[in-house]
Amino acid sequence: MESSSPTVPFPLLQTPIESKYRVCTIPYRFPSDNPRKATPVEIQWIDLFLNSVPSFRQRAENDPTVVDAPIKAEKFAQRYTAMLEDMKKNPESNGGPPDCVLLCRLREQVLRELGFRDIFKKVKDEENAKAISLFEGVVRLNDAIEDDSKRVENLIRGILAGNIFDLGSAQLAEVFAKDGMSFLASCQNLVSRPWVIDDLDDFKMKWTAKTWKKAVIFVDNSGADIILGVLPFARELLRRGTTVVLAANDLPSINDVTYPELVEIISKLKDENGQLMGVDASGLLIANSGNDLPVIDLSNVSPDLAYLATDADLVILEGMGRAIETNLYAQLKCDSIKIGMVKHPEVAQFLGGRLYDCVFKYHEVLNY
Repeated sequence: MESSSPTVPFPLLQTPIESKYRVCTIPYRFPSDNPRKATPVEIQWIDLFLNSVPSFRQRAENDPTVVDAPIKAEKFAQRYTAMLEDMKKNPESNGGPPDCVLLCRLREQVLRELGFRDIFKKVKDEENAKAISLFEGVVRLNDAIEDDSKRVENLIRGILAGNIFDLGSAQLAEVFAKDGMSFLASCQNLVSRPWVIDDLDDFKMKWTAKTWKKAVIFVDNSGADIILGVLPFARELLRRGTTVVLAANDLPSINDVTYPELVEIISKLKDENGQLMGVDASGLLIANSGNDLPVIDLSNVSPDLAYLATDADLVILEGMGRAIETNLYAQLKCDSIKIGMVKHPEVAQFLGGRLYDCVFKYHEVLNY
């Protein structure tokens, strides 16, 4: 089932009249395109989702919580494949025309109708446990960097390195299943700068000159992403006096961390005094975003998140789905960062970058 909670627009999103908010970054079709014929971009993205069906089927058939999982996993593969093939013939079928939001939603819909609630639960739990054991070491490495500018760059690189743990990418799912991934090696092996979108130097100057009172971070994947990437950065913000709101998914979707999982992770990382490695974490808040997909439409978030975000002056959208495939050009009323790794060749092609290139888009709003 989809999230049944009521949703409201994210309060820091520029109103549609002001910004003409469009969720999806890539234009899949234009008004002049034939509504009955799939565009080349639509076909390209349908094929991308078709390529991911085998890895999702494999995860589903090994779900111990579902009776007759292998049979139902095959049904998922058949139904979802049929939907995708139908949209190639008629883009207006299945609620189309297709974009990354609809393609994700249809996949989740079919899985949930067949009784699959969280087919990545086992791998998420394993990666969370592994990352928790490494958290202290990663934080100590960051704390050992005395220069503020160099430390924040290292923290940003950590977010990007952690973001590679993404089982929604067919290529990365295959690599992960074969070899696993090393966080520190990923940090060292990020593609060279300048990245395809690279505002890091500008942000480092602002970092040393200003402090934000409240930051909202839309988080992405479980494991290294949230624990070794986002949380050390959030801890640094806390140390500077910033209140931090971490917004996580309401319902499971691929290996994204959920609100209940994030609550559990934070409880395991805090000490008996409520600190994160010596930093007071009383200003660390966890919110249910109201979202149930690996992408996000900022015109539909939970009322709880909207309330917590009202007085924020920094919004960070993290991950390819939330910050690149959707919302890359979203205009916000306050300072914003869109950060993630490019893990689909189709996205790299659109941006004019490389596969596994990085996006760090920083926008400052004056007089907010």
